[in-house]
Amino acid sequence: MILLLVVVLIGAALARRLVVPYPIVLVLVGLAIGAVPGLPTVRLEPDLVFLVFLPPILWAAAYFTSFRDFRFNLRPILLLAVGLVLATSSAVAAVAHALVPGLGWAPAIALGAIVSPPDAVAATAVLGRLGVPRRVVTVLEGESLVNDAAALVLYRVAVGAAVTGSFALQDALIQFCVATTLGIGIGLAVGTATRLALRATHDSFAEIAITLLAPYVAWVLAERAHVSGVLACVAGGLLIRRHLSTLVSPSTRLQARAVWDVLVFVLNGVIFILIGLQLGALRAGLGAGGRISAWTVALALFGTLVVVRALWVPVFTWLPRALSAGLRVRDPMPPRPAIVLIAWVAMRGIVSLAAALALPLSTASGEPFPFRSELVLVTFAVVVLSLLVQGLSIAPLVRWLPFETDNTHDREELQARAQTAVAALRRLEELATEPWAQEICVERLRGEYEARLERITGLDFRSPHAPPTDEEAATQRLRHEVLTAERVAAIALRDQGVVSDEVLHHLESELDLEAMRAGVGDWRAR
Repeated sequence: MILLLVVVLIGAALARRLVVPYPIVLVLVGLAIGAVPGLPTVRLEPDLVFLVFLPPILWAAAYFTSFRDFRFNLRPILLLAVGLVLATSSAVAAVAHALVPGLGWAPAIALGAIVSPPDAVAATAVLGRLGVPRRVVTVLEGESLVNDAAALVLYRVAVGAAVTGSFALQDALIQFCVATTLGIGIGLAVGTATRLALRATHDSFAEIAITLLAPYVAWVLAERAHVSGVLACVAGGLLIRRHLSTLVSPSTRLQARAVWDVLVFVLNGVIFILIGLQLGALRAGLGAGGRISAWTVALALFGTLVVVRALWVPVFTWLPRALSAGLRVRDPMPPRPAIVLIAWVAMRGIVSLAAALALPLSTASGEPFPFRSELVLVTFAVVVLSLLVQGLSIAPLVRWLPFETDNTHDREELQARAQTAVAALRRLEELATEPWAQEICVERLRGEYEARLERITGLDFRSPHAPPTDEEAATQRLRHEVLTAERVAAIALRDQGVVSDEVLHHLESELDLEAMRAGVGDWRAR
């Protein structure tokens, strides 16, 4: 594990230098390590993935998803997460059944369910810093958060049919409805319990620990009830996001964000390294002829995934609007670049590989599960192909597509800044008559907020993240230099024994927060 973390850090640093999404680099590094003869074989345990890795990653992805945007885009998300999953699973099953002699329909459908859902981990990790329009990101992330529910229910039904030899469509539909409804209910219940626990706790470390524990509780309860743990984590994460702003203190939110950022980065990094490392374990399971045949089938299935999605997205983007005039007015046809990007971006990831590895070893009759080794290797090949082919092409595709500048987020942010400043001034006027409110303090704060409001309204909704003007750049540099001088002086006092390290850490915390407010939090002291 120590060596894996070292490789993750090196791979992430290399990816930043190469301007390539770090999951792609880590998969390649894992493949290279897995191909080295003589190294110990690393076998990925499905329970480890489903219990240790997925709950916090899904919870964090849901937490950082806008519920308003998620709800507004619920129709396209469900069309992709449910409709496209079923269509893709059927197409993959048909192709696999035709290409692999002797492969029955039940294991073929199980394979389709395994490779059909794009992965939440891959989508979040790759799309994070590409400047993709916000709505496209919302649809893709929303799809990857919800689609596992439909895919895993179909997977369980198909595996059950392969093991027992029987299948009932009515039971499958009931199982899907129960798994979806109860999964969401358990997630909301855990989210509510988490809210109550956070409200009763006034210690930052305990509050952060509660937020870390919540996704695991939601997952375990859902799995014990044999319902969707994915939807439980998604529902709980969305609920907590709605209420965390009023449940904990600002210092707790800052610390929790740092803890969660590091946790998700480490988990993502280890997952993608493990994907690549499976090459060594899978290589030993098949002969050379079997490996070549499996990779040939994987190429055909990957092409099927691409073609089905490329057909589904434009058709079901146009069809609801063709059938509903009201929808055409409320939500006009999205621009072509957005349709193209959504139709192409669909990386498979750790969930698909873990589901394949979780296939049972034998059927109810005691015979080996049909084509298990081949199905696992085909899944591995499809995951690697999707990550490399689609993952490496996303950045060039985004640069090539003529996306219009999406400044919705920036306009909303400036509007919020202006209205919060107005609310602060209004509250300040109410408090000005209080006996404890000294006039000089009120005037100082009023001047600060009026200056802030004047600056915001004078921007004419210019992006707050646009390059600073010469005056702003000069002010930032001056602020950085004087804060650095304060920090150097404090360090010198510590080194001379005048103050303790505890005092230095306290001063550094204040200086760091001031640097963040001034927009120089990422600047390094020279």
